[in-house]
Order: sequence, then C-alpha cells, then structure tokens
Amino acid sequence: MSVLIRHALTALTLAVSMPAAAQTPKPTPAAVAADPARVAAARPMVEKLFPIGTYKRMMGETMSKMMDGMMGGMMKMPIAQIAGMSGVPADKLTALNQTSLEEISAIVDPHFRERTKLGMDAMMGAMADMMSEFEPNVRDAMTRAYARKFDVRQLGEINAFFDTPTGNRFATEYMTMMMDPEIMGEMQALVPQLMKKMPDMVARAKKATDGLPPPRKIADLSNAEKDKLARLLGIKASELPSSAAGEGTKQ
Repeated sequence: MSVLIRHALTALTLAVSMPAAAQTPKPTPAAVAADPARVAAARPMVEKLFPIGTYKRMMGETMSKMMDGMMGGMMKMPIAQIAGMSGVPADKLTALNQTSLEEISAIVDPHFRERTKLGMDAMMGAMADMMSEFEPNVRDAMTRAYARKFDVRQLGEINAFFDTPTGNRFATEYMTMMMDPEIMGEMQALVPQLMKKMPDMVARAKKATDGLPPPRKIADLSNAEKDKLARLLGIKASELPSSAAGEGTKQ
C-alpha cells in the first residue's frame, strides 16, 4: 500500500513541478558579474515582477485546492495502473484493473484523504515560509539575469510599460499565472497520462543504464573499502549490513 501511495505522490509532484523542471547550472563567478547600470535598471522591473510575498501567493489556497483535486483523481485510478509503474508484470495485475486506491484506503486508512491533505497543506506552508526567506536571493539573481539579457534602453522600455496600468497588471500577475485554475486544470489532466506512460519511462531509464555494472553489495567490498565506508557512516565495519563473521571478502 505504501509503495502505491509513494508512486502516486511522485506522479503528483512531477505534474506540479514540470513547468519548472529545467534546472540551470550553478553560475560561475564570471557569469554572475553584470553591468552596474543594467542592474540598476533591472531592479525596479524585478520588484514588480517578483514582489515580496510572491511564494506565499503561489503556494497558498490555490495550490492546496489543486493538490487536493489531483489527489482525488489519483485515488479513483485503477491500482493496476499505479502498480504498473513499479515494474509489476501486467499479467499479475488483471485482478486489480477495477480496484481503485480509494477503495483500498477506505479499508486500510479511512482518513487517508484527510491525512494527506492536512500533511500536504502543512508541508506547503512550511515550504512557503522557507521560500519566502529565500526570496531576496532569488530577486537578486533575477535582477542579474535580466541585466545580462537586456541593455539599459530595453530595460527602460520594459519599466515604462510596467508603469502603465496594463503593464502593472501584467507584472503583478506574471509570476502567479501558472497557478491560474485554467492552467491548473490542464496540469491535473496530465496526471492520468503521466501515470499511463510511467511504465515506459521507467523501462527507458532502465535500458539507458543497462550497460553499467550493477551496484556492488557489501559482500563485494574489500576489507579496506568496508573500513572506509564504515568511517564515513560513523559506525564499525562489523555493523555494516551483510558483514557477518565468516563472510567472504575481497582483499
């Protein structure tokens, strides 16, 4: 049961975070440097695009409703579709094609939905608090990024637009637009498709690593490697799993 729920929550997280999935490499000191005049011109623009409290707005009630809606859809999906992501052969899932996670949880944990919602809301609240503390750093990084992408004239034109009623409205809504119900509805609709394609994604990931040797077991390590691993873990070598006396080791 816990494995199925873990897969379900993983799919939810993927669906929510997909718009921001592309990660930028950590900038080098040279890349961070930007012309001071550009930085000065970019700062008022960023303050309008990313005002204080943006993360709390993004991760507030709208996010809670979206996550609850996505979980509701997930709960109604057949267990077979979720379990298939674990690599369970399809022929072993026939009996679960008509059984939903909702039906199972009603027996195992009747308060699962409520428990999940309360936990998610608490986690989102904690994340919002943490991200709010981080906002100044993000704002400074955005300022430097825009300063590198646009010159002083271009930044001035953007600021002039943001000073108009229409531009100010655009800047105010820009960062939170991805939380709009229209977009969130499409993200929720993505979850069943994601779940359906997940077995193929897992198979592709496995195939991509087929050429690599499998991870070594404790029994495959030499005594020196066991000692080093134990030191790194802050334990004795004899406390490592599968390190019972008499076990064959490599020297």
